[in-house]
Amino acid sequence: MNRVVITGIGALTAIGNSVPEYLEGLRRGRSGAGPITQFDAEQFKTQFACEVKDWDPTTRVDKREARRQDRYTLMALYTADEAMRMAGLVDEEGNVLSGAVDPDRAGCIWASGIGGLRSLEEQIEIFEGGNGTPRYNPFMIPRMIANMGAGHISMRYNLRGPSYATVSACASAGHALASAADDIRLGRADVMITGGSEGVITKTAIGGFNSMKALSTRNDDPATASRPYDADRDGFVLGEGGGAIVLESLEHAQARGATIIAEIAGYAASSDAYHISAPHPDGAGAKMAMLNAMKYAGVAPADVDYINTHGTSTPLGDTAELKAIQLAFGEDAYQLHISSTKSMTGHLLGAAAAIESIACILAIQHNFVPPTINHFTDDPEIDPKLQLTFNEAVERPVDVALSNTFGFGGHNSATIFRRFTP
Repeated sequence: MNRVVITGIGALTAIGNSVPEYLEGLRRGRSGAGPITQFDAEQFKTQFACEVKDWDPTTRVDKREARRQDRYTLMALYTADEAMRMAGLVDEEGNVLSGAVDPDRAGCIWASGIGGLRSLEEQIEIFEGGNGTPRYNPFMIPRMIANMGAGHISMRYNLRGPSYATVSACASAGHALASAADDIRLGRADVMITGGSEGVITKTAIGGFNSMKALSTRNDDPATASRPYDADRDGFVLGEGGGAIVLESLEHAQARGATIIAEIAGYAASSDAYHISAPHPDGAGAKMAMLNAMKYAGVAPADVDYINTHGTSTPLGDTAELKAIQLAFGEDAYQLHISSTKSMTGHLLGAAAAIESIACILAIQHNFVPPTINHFTDDPEIDPKLQLTFNEAVERPVDVALSNTFGFGGHNSATIFRRFTP
């Protein structure tokens, strides 16, 4: 089967609007959390989130088109543009270079856990504020549905190969990445754009997650509210943004002289088959995803240098994942570094695996482990021998990195990235 390599990445997060800015934010351990500015959250239990800042989508998306698209779709196009430029597949105007890609052997598999919730919410509010006459925006449905990220990227770059969306809650982008890699590994495509985006810092999302008691309510100190593995963690912080990854077969990348920045070594999925929102208490499904990803990649537990955990800062989820890591890695769990970058970016739901995979790729490129910030109090339920990279980045060689993402419904995804060697 074909080897799958990475030639371009693009990032939009609360700690940086490009890959270089994201890298700097990860290195510095910067918190992206702050008061919500996109609506008046005064009456909500949670009044803060990890919003992207000073972002103008029209620097990369046509202004007329931008007015017709939901925030999550704009984030998809914005990050895909950066990734395609890094991959050297487009010219200065962002158009695909002649002969660089066979359109029939290139595609896009894109993830969003919720899709255009903002557009749906806006139209319902307009209807409710009217006289009952159903005057809906004709772009409401195309802006709302979760497949339009993949659709617009495919149209932007004339990609006529596999194109669809994956929706598996917070594991969505992990499954998108695996599906896109399989299309290349099995010879169905030469080039795939994959990743995910989410733009749902809205009344509906904040109110809905509040009703589940899933969000932190630390309104007095938003910057330190995301506290994975801390004894006082009280829920996740909602984030927004996106991440794009350009995958190619090794043969295709080498034939065009592309710069290869990492390789996808393996991936796996599993299900907890346990509860609609709570993880399996012993991390059974997560353990199997990691073990099968390592088996697929042909790496031993001792080969893994870094795990970017799902680590949402929820009381149950954090401890269950660490139990799964200890079950999957045994004594080798104490030799690797572990961190949750959600402590900085917040939780991007369906896009989480996209930006966290990029964090793994950057760790391999730059030989460092991003920190888990906002650690103040040790949790007695967590083994103190685990290296959770608290508060400061660690400089060390990273040749193999693993990204975990888990979603409501028990969906688990694990992806292994490796330093590229010919």
